[in-house]
Amino acid sequence: MKENNMKKMRKDPDMLEEYDFSKGIMGKYSEKYEEGTNVVVIEPDVAKYFPDHDSVNDALRSIAKIIRKQKKSV
Repeated sequence: MKENNMKKMRKDPDMLEEYDFSKGIMGKYSEKYEEGTNVVVIEPDVAKYFPDHDSVNDALRSIAKIIRKQKKSV
């Protein structure tokens, strides 16, 4: 088994010592984030049918079209 040579930082085990944030800008996207996000997490059993955002959007547009037609006929 190959040994992982990248060392983990002591304070945060998910951060590798090789990550360099010295030129990072704190809060760069904070205003945009405060405006709201449209991120939706899809369960794995559903995600296997949608390989990318285009396939999700196409499926949702199809469903939205059906909903609009049903509302008009009522």
